[in-house]
Amino acid sequence: MKRSAFPHAKPYSDRHGRKRWRYRRKSFSGELGTAYGSDEFKRRYAEAEAEFLGRSTRGAGAERTRPGSVSDLVASFYKSPQWRGLSESTHRTYKGPIEQFRAEFGHLLVASLHRKHVAKILARKAETPAASNNLRKRLMQLLDHAIELDWITVNPAKLVKPYKIGGEGFHAWDEGEIARFFEVHKPGTLAHRAVTLMLYTGAARVDVVKFGPWSVKEGRIEYRRQKTMRANGMLVSIPLHPDLAEVLADLPDDRPYLATAYGKSRSPEGLGNSMREWCDAAGLHNCTAHGLRKACARRLAEAGATSHEIMAVTGHKTLAEVQRYTESAMREGLADAAHAKLMARPNGEQNVVNLPHRFTRNSAKPLKEKGK
Repeated sequence: MKRSAFPHAKPYSDRHGRKRWRYRRKSFSGELGTAYGSDEFKRRYAEAEAEFLGRSTRGAGAERTRPGSVSDLVASFYKSPQWRGLSESTHRTYKGPIEQFRAEFGHLLVASLHRKHVAKILARKAETPAASNNLRKRLMQLLDHAIELDWITVNPAKLVKPYKIGGEGFHAWDEGEIARFFEVHKPGTLAHRAVTLMLYTGAARVDVVKFGPWSVKEGRIEYRRQKTMRANGMLVSIPLHPDLAEVLADLPDDRPYLATAYGKSRSPEGLGNSMREWCDAAGLHNCTAHGLRKACARRLAEAGATSHEIMAVTGHKTLAEVQRYTESAMREGLADAAHAKLMARPNGEQNVVNLPHRFTRNSAKPLKEKGK
């Protein structure tokens, strides 16, 4: 029998009879939501696993940590400028794989880790290549820190190639899916407002939950990206689209646009859980909040916006990031432009289907017959 990827996930029914999942291990438990196997579910499971493992090893005392061990390295990394320069949300994301690795291999000496060992560790996650590659990234960071400490001279994680991943990451919503969502979730609902906000700003969950009347200045939405906040935050200033302005009109001016029922700020995780439920209700099981960010970039690309113009809207730091978001849309437009050039021949003729002479070359030399 194939082992479950989430052995400590247990189902239960809430008071509405809806099936939910909970991380249960000994006396520890943590909520995992309703969408088993989703990206949000996986993130919560990793956080719960890290919390459990952290509790099980906590209290052992720093004096029991073996000097030069993986556990010693992790403790040092958590005190480093590199770690402290990351946001709290990034800390939560990174700690999942780091703590799992620490719980299993914390007793090993860092100097004893070689390329073959790292490759074997990553191969255990080969069935989930994204998880394997994510662990590889965290190991590269940890072992780079070990080099700074003069514990090793070569980073063995960098000598192991990442696994190839099929697909294009988070699914970008297409126009049909956007229309379907708005068919189910009508204007005036929180679901309609949340999707409209993300679709017309391209903002990430961690940023959009902070939007409120204070974010609109002289007809523009302005905010600093949480992801870059440690470096003073990248300022994003976007013209307020008329459709978005209509949705935000007449909302209270003393609370965030996506406030809870009590008028408090909604957490990024809470918005992610709600988005999963709203999308499932509309039958859009492949759609996520992050997919709306990609959809915004896709729309801009299809409208003819340049990569630099799209960067100004989404707040990306590099062209490579934008190109990953818009590659399919831009490729289609470039193909159309290329085909138009092919059709518009210099002599003005458009139809090339029945003109084989254009694609052949006449030769004055006779063909040689076989056998001669």
